[in-house]
Amino acid sequence: MKKLLVFSILGVVAMLLIVACGNPVPTPAGQPTAPGGSTAGLPADAAAVATERGLTPDDIYAALRTFTPSGQLDPYIMIASGGQSGQLLAIGVPSMRLLKTIAVFTPEPWQGFGFGGSGNTILEGGKVNDKDILWGDTHHPALSETAGEYDGQFVFINDKANARVAVIDLRDFATKQIIKNPLGIVDHGGSFVTPNTEYVIEGPQYAQPIGWEYGDVVQDYKTKFRGYLTMWKFDRATGRIDPAQSFSVELPPYFQDLCDAGKKVSEGWLFCNSFNTEMATGGVEDGNPPFESGTAKNDTDYLHIMNWKKAEELFKAGKTETFNGMKYITLDTAAKEGVLYFTPEPKSPHGADVTPGGEYVVVGGKLDPHVTIYSFDKMQQAIAALNEGSATKDEFGVPVLTLDSTMEAQVELGLGPLHTVYDDKGYAYTSLFLDSAVARWTLGGPYQGLHPEEPWTLVQKLPVQYNIGHIAAAEGDTASPDGNYVVALNKWSIDRFANIGPLLPQNFQLVDTSKTGDQMKVLYDMPIGNAEPHYAQIIKADKLKAWEVYPLGTNTETMLPDPNAITSPDQAKIVRNGKNVEIWMTVVRSHFTPEHVRIKKGDHVTWHFSNIEQTRDATHGFALPGYNINLSLEPGKTETIEFDADKDGTFAYYCTEFCSALHLEMLGYMMVEP
Repeated sequence: MKKLLVFSILGVVAMLLIVACGNPVPTPAGQPTAPGGSTAGLPADAAAVATERGLTPDDIYAALRTFTPSGQLDPYIMIASGGQSGQLLAIGVPSMRLLKTIAVFTPEPWQGFGFGGSGNTILEGGKVNDKDILWGDTHHPALSETAGEYDGQFVFINDKANARVAVIDLRDFATKQIIKNPLGIVDHGGSFVTPNTEYVIEGPQYAQPIGWEYGDVVQDYKTKFRGYLTMWKFDRATGRIDPAQSFSVELPPYFQDLCDAGKKVSEGWLFCNSFNTEMATGGVEDGNPPFESGTAKNDTDYLHIMNWKKAEELFKAGKTETFNGMKYITLDTAAKEGVLYFTPEPKSPHGADVTPGGEYVVVGGKLDPHVTIYSFDKMQQAIAALNEGSATKDEFGVPVLTLDSTMEAQVELGLGPLHTVYDDKGYAYTSLFLDSAVARWTLGGPYQGLHPEEPWTLVQKLPVQYNIGHIAAAEGDTASPDGNYVVALNKWSIDRFANIGPLLPQNFQLVDTSKTGDQMKVLYDMPIGNAEPHYAQIIKADKLKAWEVYPLGTNTETMLPDPNAITSPDQAKIVRNGKNVEIWMTVVRSHFTPEHVRIKKGDHVTWHFSNIEQTRDATHGFALPGYNINLSLEPGKTETIEFDADKDGTFAYYCTEFCSALHLEMLGYMMVEP
């Protein structure tokens, strides 16, 4: 326990460094190459380039490790959150090429998402109290798993700002569902999946009254404010979350953070960080301590240990309350029925990461230089011992296991340890926010024979630029990591890229971890210039089985045949029924059929588009100026829009994708008679 009582010194140091990190010392530019130092053995023209650019041997090694020739494909795909953009990013590894921005919570015109088609319906699912919310703060993508391994079928992502979860189908890398949590308004701790994707786990962040109803944060904090953790049931057959089979667990009003599901030996359990066990309520305007100091008074916070299988049994047995359609297990029931336990963890933690075999949970505390390793076996022994006698409990009645009874080891890594991922060589990799470094250290227990070093030992600290938050490794949070690559997700870039004004891009740095021992190297800097990403997962590219074209007539919202699909221009037609006008249109290089659409002001228009191409990449677009309509019509896709013709006039519609030599001639006219 004494090892965790470090706030008095390290807390002050950490706060000073947080201020100081506003001006990290830039790393020097590459030094001139020593004669022959980096060019020995190179062809003359390559040696000349290396000399001219002052490249070091490490530079040349990095270039060779990351260069991906034209036409060659990356062996890995990284799915990264898009932060305040509300989207996801698909990035090739090791080339670090951005392949696609996946539209999720924010309308995106290139994909025609939210501009008249099925994306509008999907975005409707994310309304908050019937209010359109057309942005998100995406944090933690979770690839679907089978037996603890990525299976390449789906990815889930949370919206911290509005407590929403989205489902993306990896057959077409497109969003199919957005669902709003009725209990909370923020959810930093999502999304994560159980080892067979039975559930998508969504955790909260800041406590609030259930359903974010009114409560006074000072007067009502302990009585009305609560946390929650939601287990969204996922139906693989439909590719959708099923709210009717989902449930939540009420938690104390600590600030729950990130979660990870147990696997293999710990399957059926999950582990979540928390901070603010002080239950600080802020209020500097009233002379109270600010949140950043009020939430850092205690020497430890609580690691939440949850038996989700037991919680599922209680849900199915009806031992729940209901709020706004969501079934939830009360805090009192969770504490009494063996669902929820606590154990002390380093203060201000930010990551609870389960080892590949499920034997250990690694926690880093931002105000403690150690990572603390918890043994699942010891947790179970401690829980069994609790059941035999009286237990220490927090003030809400949750049993608290002692640190000594659950801890396996501690490893001192440096300042600001956050998140940990793993490789196939028995190493763990932890991001050090304040040190701006990646720490490589050795696992013990069953992993000890995979490396020559002593277990639970720091091997190397690699500087990165700068203030690394999350960290990703090739399949590094699965039951069988791959190794070879780690990506540092850095919050600051400072001197890494051209000066483009005060708002700078985040920096993804690719790190080589292919060699055993202290051989990590930074290979590549990738600017992310559209928001602040948070977390990422890296999957083997050969696990992804994306469609090259849609089967002809596919409704991409349902991924099933569309009843309004047509397959030939001969089937195109316009039908009027009173004030309702319905249009069936084909789209093919290089024309729309029909090319003339005549309607009257006040008509309600339903317009079906069928791209009858079956050639890969034969994508067309449809733009209708003045009506805020823009569609992406990939080969085989059928899409439908509806709108009221409230503006009379003549509107030229056209294809937005340069699809052929006669692309500019691919147009038509909608004539709206006054």
